[in-house]
Amino acid sequence: MIESSRGIILRTRLLTETSLIVHWLTPDFGRIATVAKGARRPKSPFFGKVDLFYEADFSFSRSRSSDLHNLREVSLRETNKALREDILKLNRAAYACAFIEQATETETPLPGIFDLLREFLTMLCGQKTLPQLIFAFELKWLRELGLEPDMAGTNLTDGTKKIAAILSQKDFAAGRRVKLTKAQNDELRQFLHGFLIFHLGRLPKGRAAALADQN
Repeated sequence: MIESSRGIILRTRLLTETSLIVHWLTPDFGRIATVAKGARRPKSPFFGKVDLFYEADFSFSRSRSSDLHNLREVSLRETNKALREDILKLNRAAYACAFIEQATETETPLPGIFDLLREFLTMLCGQKTLPQLIFAFELKWLRELGLEPDMAGTNLTDGTKKIAAILSQKDFAAGRRVKLTKAQNDELRQFLHGFLIFHLGRLPKGRAAALADQN
């Protein structure tokens, strides 16, 4: 069966000398994995079209025996080039993808989460990004998963609670405009550190690197 969707590439890895396994986040199927046969060959129709954070329309043949499907066609929409030109942006995008892979099941439709990642990557590609965008991403994600913290019941200071509400409920552009003191940064960082471990079992890989300039 041939199916199609729009997706963002979360991860790629070698399958053979010339082929790749491509992990996608899609609104229709959630996270799925496809084999891009011969993708590393210069004359491959996939060459230059499958890389980290690329957004594309694609089709695949669904496997009847495994969760690894055969990639058929890819039509690029966006490469998010800026993410590969700035190590901090790259670290933040990688953390978002690691968060998604840890916090979701495969092949479960996730339209809201797809849109959230797309908006986050677009914001990262724009102007200088701030560490609070990571807090915004985490809080929005927790809300999508039904795990949004009850800020009223926490020991956070009133100012930090108000900031957390903005980061959770407003768009990324609004979150970027919020001004946090160092104390509020540290408070929210530590609170979310513990909250994520409690609900996810462990921190998603790369959080420290994503928040590097807060140290």
